[in-house]
Amino acid sequence: MNILIIEDEARIARRIERMIRSILGKEINSLNLCDSLDDGLKFIAENEIDLLFLDLNLNGKDGFDVLETVVSESFHTIIVSAYKDRAIKAFEYGVLDFVPKPFDEDRLAKALRRITSKDVSDTAIKYLAIKKRGKQSLIKVENIIYIKGAGIYTELFLQNGTKEIHNKSLENLRALLPDSFERIHKSYLVEMRNAKQIIIEPGSKYSLEISNGEQLPIGRTRYKNLQEKWFS
Repeated sequence: MNILIIEDEARIARRIERMIRSILGKEINSLNLCDSLDDGLKFIAENEIDLLFLDLNLNGKDGFDVLETVVSESFHTIIVSAYKDRAIKAFEYGVLDFVPKPFDEDRLAKALRRITSKDVSDTAIKYLAIKKRGKQSLIKVENIIYIKGAGIYTELFLQNGTKEIHNKSLENLRALLPDSFERIHKSYLVEMRNAKQIIIEPGSKYSLEISNGEQLPIGRTRYKNLQEKWFS
């Protein structure tokens, strides 16, 4: 895992680094520190990362000024900040977690576990940030019907019939989205409020009919759980 910490207080940055190394150990490929937003954004532009730890107050600059930019990227973002009143807004914009200062190693470990497990937060993501023609746009999660994996990217299919591209993988989006988004196939996440019925086809093939009339494939290993969870 390639990790970047953007934190202007050297003592806190070193503490975060020390805890991450203790928690992740050999899972870390690289771990870098930047003490300003400008240096951090430059590093992100020139290097591939998997996880960003971001403070919201860096030498008087507001981390929210760049939050829309970083949450639209392929990597996850964890906010580490003393400004607890901004946690809800941070979650709405699609951060993986908000770790309030002061924190301990257990709290940091919980945030890191969210990368690989569905540890649902009390606050729900409301937007997904995307890049479109060089600009950032926010897509309301409630407007997404389903999401299709497209290699390292994903395609968001919306209520108005349009499609948008997101830089995060299907697996990374799954870690952010509410439980109403179900993985029905290795390539599909569906907002189950848009599900109508399961269709059984010859040859033990299954598909899910959704609100816009489309039929999406259901993985054979996922059919039973899907049936019991949503249609029993």
